[in-house]
Amino acid sequence: MSDFDISIQRAGSNHPLIVLLGPTASGKTALSLHLAQHFSGEIVSCDSVAVYRDLEIGTAKPSRAERSQIPHHLIDVADPSEAFTAGDYSRLARAALAAITAHGKLPIVTGGTGLYLRALIDGLFEAPPRSEDIRQRLRRAEAARGAGWLHRILARLDPAASRLIHANDTPKLVRAIEVCLTSRQPMTQAWQSGRDGLRGYKIIRIGLNPGRQALYSRINARAAAMFQDGLVEETRYLVEKYGPDVRPLTSLGYKQALAVIHGDMSNEEAIKSAQQGHRNYAKRQLTWFRREPEVHWLNSFGDEAGTQAEAIRLVTAIENDLEVN
Repeated sequence: MSDFDISIQRAGSNHPLIVLLGPTASGKTALSLHLAQHFSGEIVSCDSVAVYRDLEIGTAKPSRAERSQIPHHLIDVADPSEAFTAGDYSRLARAALAAITAHGKLPIVTGGTGLYLRALIDGLFEAPPRSEDIRQRLRRAEAARGAGWLHRILARLDPAASRLIHANDTPKLVRAIEVCLTSRQPMTQAWQSGRDGLRGYKIIRIGLNPGRQALYSRINARAAAMFQDGLVEETRYLVEKYGPDVRPLTSLGYKQALAVIHGDMSNEEAIKSAQQGHRNYAKRQLTWFRREPEVHWLNSFGDEAGTQAEAIRLVTAIENDLEVN
């Protein structure tokens, strides 16, 4: 158990807001449900794939039974064929927070998409418009010079941004370089101007950081279970309904299931690839979330009784000052 140095005072009309963060398979859903039941809360999902309708098995969304017990927001709010951005998420999530607090409930934001969380809490900067000419030139150069070239260019233009974006994430690399070139400044500097941070909330950040090997075991089991539960069949249905090129099908699990459908991988190869991909993603999530300020880290899984009790003690200590309903 951890000892927390908590010194949070009432600040005007600020409402308490719990933010649960951590890597995939760390038990965020279980802990959010437990806290919501204990404190009469509602849950706001912070997951870039769970926003899409019809994606169930590969998203690890809370079950329909769990969603019927506790109100959930920002799940199934977009069709897979629709573009859905961090800005869209921030706008809808802020509206959900306002509605939750308006009827006296405690909002609990939970999920693993760091960019969406940053957009919600810190706001987004006024991004320059897209330049298809720059984008096409960057993609052609990457194809000619080989994998990793875009990441090296971004590292020269904006070292801080290059540390936040994976070397294989071509869309984000292209956009980051495009912003640097069109705004004539590093993208991370542009982030600091014109951002509309979340106001009116006292944020309680709780992070889950279980042991690495135990986490990897859970990740491996979850990825295998997705395929056993019908991920390939769900992906085939999504392709028939929306087409093979919708963006959500490039996410972990679904892209491996697509490879099975196309005959590029066996089922066993797809499972191993998905397991490795999710383990790598968990590493990147932890790297991102460690930059979040004032996180109270719990070195265990969110479905463990001790973790849940510790989280309740933490929130209760702050509740005494903020009068959580």
